Formats: sequence, structure tokens, C-alpha cells
Amino acid sequence: MSDNITPEHYRAEIAMLNHEIYSLTQKLEKKEQERLRAAAIDQYDPFDNPTEYKGFSGDYSKIEPNITVADYALPLEPDYSERRNLRRNYSIGGWCTLFQFGASYLLITALAELVAGIIVMMNNGATMTSIHRYMNGSSISSGLNMLVYLICNVVFAFVGLKWAGIKGSQLIRTRDFGLGTAVQYCCAAFFLWAVSAFAGNGISEIMEEFGYASNPVDTSDYAKTGIGFAVLTIYTCIIAPITEELFFRGMLLRVLGKANQRFAVFATAFFFGLAHGNIPQFILAFTIGIFLGHITLKHGSIIPSVIVHIFLNSFSTILEEVSDTDDMFFLFAIEMIMIAGAVFGLIMLISFMVNNRLPSTTPKQSRRGFSVAAGSIPFIASVMLQLAYILANIIISKHN
Repeated sequence: MSDNITPEHYRAEIAMLNHEIYSLTQKLEKKEQERLRAAAIDQYDPFDNPTEYKGFSGDYSKIEPNITVADYALPLEPDYSERRNLRRNYSIGGWCTLFQFGASYLLITALAELVAGIIVMMNNGATMTSIHRYMNGSSISSGLNMLVYLICNVVFAFVGLKWAGIKGSQLIRTRDFGLGTAVQYCCAAFFLWAVSAFAGNGISEIMEEFGYASNPVDTSDYAKTGIGFAVLTIYTCIIAPITEELFFRGMLLRVLGKANQRFAVFATAFFFGLAHGNIPQFILAFTIGIFLGHITLKHGSIIPSVIVHIFLNSFSTILEEVSDTDDMFFLFAIEMIMIAGAVFGLIMLISFMVNNRLPSTTPKQSRRGFSVAAGSIPFIASVMLQLAYILANIIISKHN
């Protein structure tokens, strides 16, 4: 039989063996690639934290490129390169809050003095005190505030987004949000508003007992004209909620939330509280800010927080106006409505918290939160400057 085997038979058998070897090699390479892909860290969820909201923090490979390498294990402590890149994000947030605070304060002061100076020149004999009183009572001061904060919030929000490489369109891509959810959030936020407002009023009374003013700015004669009230209402109920959410929950929450969403929520709420410039409003803004940050994480968008913010500001504006009466029965009715609303809001808040827990922090994430942010000079400088501003106003109020 062997005498009948020709060279062509050998070549055919060798070709068939080579084909089988090639097929097996291809299968092995495919399996190896699948194994490597499975072994690589998810660059959008490098910490494997099931309590966090997926996709919100973005691509972590921009912070630590090695997570795309197969079999790479993210260390407990960030190495120098990862720490530097992460601190850069915290510095972006620090610079933006620092400039937003400083620019708004300086612009308002400069514009107010400029307008006052022009009015003085046009009215011989008028004093700066009387001019400032006139500006506060008219639409001038409220208009300047609206213009300056609108510009500063929007400009530094987009500066931060551009600096951090975040697309603005990501801020409004809302998921799983409808009318019923919006009503639930507004009710829950109302409860938080009522509790924190009560706590803030208590602290104000304690401070006043010791001769300190909780809010050094006297707003009793602010925007008393029709146009002034209209401008102030538009700013308070529409412009401020939209632009503040764009800055704090839009830009800042995403910039600070690359490695630790829980830290980002509390840090953003803290900056939001500081931006209000006094202790009672800090308590209110910080408490509400945590809730607003949470729902922003959940839905991946600032739309829910904008709606809740508009509702709270509008309600407080209406309440302030209707409460200015001596009708005791009417005031009693308002109090009963608020108590009922707060109770219902508590139920809505509990329902939300049962099904949506605030993200927890893994050991790796805890090493990448405040411990890294504390090494950012702009981040710490922004906190210290705004705290100093609040404390300085309190100390000055003692001597006035």
C-alpha cells in the first residue's frame, strides 16, 4: 500500500494538518482575547462599586490609563501619576469655585459703586448712603445681582466643563424621570427645606442672643418697587436655580466625582452652602444640596435638580409674600398647610431613600476622595476663603 502513496498525498495531508493547526490557533487566540477583555478593568466602573450610579463619573482611564491593560489591578493607594491626574480634577473644581466667588463679589461691588457714583454726579447733594438705599429699594441692585451671578455661574461652569473635557450635552441626558418622580422629589425637598429652615432660624436666634447677626445683609428694604420685585422674582425663581444647578450639580459634581461619587455629593453641597454667605442659608443649602446631588447622580442630568430648585425658591418667595399679614387665621392656615406638606414630604423622602441609597465608598475610593483633594491648593483655598468671608461678616456684625 505504501508503494502507492505519492508525494501529492503527503502534500495534501500536510496541507490538511496545517489548516487544522491554523484553525486551532485562531480559536486559542480568540479565547485568549476574550479572557484578556474579561480581565481588563471596566474603565467606566473601575472600583466595582454596586452602590454607585453607572456611567456618571465618566471614563476613568483618563485618570489612570493602566486600567485598560489586561490583568492590571488598581492599587489601594493611588500611585503618583493617578494621584496627580485626580488632583488636577479637584483643582479644576477649586479654581472654578474660587473664581466664581471672587469674580461675582468683585463685579457686584465694582458695578454698584460705579452706578452709585454716576447717580451722585447726576444728583448734586445726594450722599452715597442715600444712593445705596435707593439702589437697594429699586430694581438696580437686584438687576446687578442677577446679571453678575448669571454671567459668573454660566461662564465658570462652562470653563470647568471645557477644562475637564466634559461635554455640556451630558448634563441634560435624563433617564427614568417623569412627572410623578418630579412631584415626589419636590415634596421630599420641601420636607428638607422645612427642617433646615427651622434649624437655621434656631441658630439665628442663638447668634442674636450673643450679639451676632446671622445674616449681615439687611434685606428689609430690598427691591420694594414693582420693577425691582419683578426682577428679584425672576432671578430667585428662574435664573438662580438654572445657573446654580448648571454650576454646582452640572459642572462641579462631575468634576469632583471621577473617583468617589459620595465625596462629590457632600463636597458640592458644602460649596453650595458656602456660596450663600451666611450660616442659616449654609445649613439650608447644604442639606438641600445633598438631595439635589443625589437625584442628579440617579438620573444623570441636572433637569430634576433644576425643577426641584425652582419649586423651592418659588415656594419660599410666595410664602414670604403671603406671610406679610396680621391675619392670624390666615397665618394659622399657612402653618397647617406647611405641617401637612412636611409630613407628606417626609413620607416621599423615606420612599426615595429606601429604594435609592446614597452611594457608599469602597476602601480604594476613600483614598481618592478628600485625602487627594486636600492636596489641591485651589480646592482648599476656595474653602478657606469662603469660610473666612462668612466668619468675617459675623465678627463685623458684632461691632455694628
